[in-house]
Amino acid sequence: MGALTVVSEYGSGLIRTTTMAVPARGSVVLAEVAVAAALWTAVGTVASTGSFLVSQALNRHHAGVPLTHPGVFRVLVASALPAPVCALVGLGLGVLLRHAAATMVTSVFVLLMLPTMFPESNRWSADVIHALVSAAWKRLVEPWEPDPGSQRYTATVPGSWIVYVLWPLITIGLAVFAVRRRDV
Repeated sequence: MGALTVVSEYGSGLIRTTTMAVPARGSVVLAEVAVAAALWTAVGTVASTGSFLVSQALNRHHAGVPLTHPGVFRVLVASALPAPVCALVGLGLGVLLRHAAATMVTSVFVLLMLPTMFPESNRWSADVIHALVSAAWKRLVEPWEPDPGSQRYTATVPGSWIVYVLWPLITIGLAVFAVRRRDV
C-alpha cells in the first residue's frame, strides 16, 4: 500500500504538480513517509490487538493468555509492526523504481518470496534469512527460546528488532537520496 501511494503519483503525472508546489522533493517523500507510518502503525496495532482479543475470547476455556502474561506485549508489538515496515519499504521502492508493476514484483519478491529460497541449516543462508522482515517477525513471535540441539541457526531477538528498523530506514534513505538527484 505504501508503494501504491507513490507510484500512482508517478503514473498519473501528479508528481509534477506536487514538485511544483513543494520543490523540496526530499520533504515530500518524508511527509509521505510520516503519513504512511502513522496510518499503517494504527492499522497494524488494531489488527494485532483485535486478533489477540478475539482469539482469547474464543479460547477462554483452553488456552486463555492474559495481556499481562510475559511475552504477550512483544508478540503484539512484533505483529503490529510488519504493516508499517512493509508499507515504508514499499514506499521507498516505489520512489526508487517509479513503476507500479516493477515495484509490486520487487516488494513481493523481497518481502515474501526471498525468505523461502534459503534454508536455515547453513550459516550463510541463515544470515541472509535473518536479515529479512518476515524472518524477523517469525522470531519475535516465538514465545520460547530455540532448542540448543537444533540443526538450524536462529535469529536473535535484538537482531530481529534491528531488522524491523533498518529495512524502512535504508529504503527511505535511498529514496530521499535518489529523489533529490533526479528529475521527475
